[in-house]
Amino acid sequence: MNTHYSDSIWLNDQGVCRIEHLAEMSGLSIEDIEDLVDNGVIVPVDQSPPPRTYYLQYVVTVKVARRLRDDFQLDRHGLTLALTLLSRIDELQGEVSALRAKHGGAA
Repeated sequence: MNTHYSDSIWLNDQGVCRIEHLAEMSGLSIEDIEDLVDNGVIVPVDQSPPPRTYYLQYVVTVKVARRLRDDFQLDRHGLTLALTLLSRIDELQGEVSALRAKHGGAA
């Protein structure tokens, strides 16, 4: 019998954490996460000098990043591209949902 354990975390717009927490939750190195920050995939709460803080919603982003990197053997450029495209898809799906709601749900 296999038992699967899962960690849960409450993600909200106000919760913040440090980069070490993102690394711990995702399995990515701090350098990998800093690369995502440098490429604009993850944005600090503010641009103050280190230690910077990040919104907890980025826990999901870094977990997805690690899975993409490991499953598809992506380098840092491929990972940035994949995450940017996934983010854009999410934005477009939100826009489509808003338009459907505005126009009575027509497909």
